[in-house]
Amino acid sequence: QVQPVESGGGSVQAGDSLTLSCTISGDTFTDYTVGWFRQTPGAEREFVAATNRAGVTVAFADAVQDRFAISRDNARGILYLQMHRLKPEDTAVYYCAAVPRGGFAAYRERSDYDLWGQGTQVTVSS
Repeated sequence: QVQPVESGGGSVQAGDSLTLSCTISGDTFTDYTVGWFRQTPGAEREFVAATNRAGVTVAFADAVQDRFAISRDNARGILYLQMHRLKPEDTAVYYCAAVPRGGFAAYRERSDYDLWGQGTQVTVSS
């Protein structure tokens, strides 16, 4: 099965910006609905953001609305998550997720996606 690969995580100070990327090889990237989730120890993996195949329709969790942006480069098969004004509560392992889906209806649950990356750590210090 196709394996998404995240990169760009790191340790930053509160208020800083950081951009994550996810590459998906194998199948045609343009056929996938894609999203970002994050998880901290002892907590469920939670939805962060998602975008449809064309990268036009986007959705965000309330906690990151107005601070994060999601975009995709369909020509290169790369998904991005631009994070701004980071807060300590944003600290988590961030995961890229994808599913071959033409519509944009089910995208907030972990079970909505078939493909997952290994995750990249984001640590925000106060």
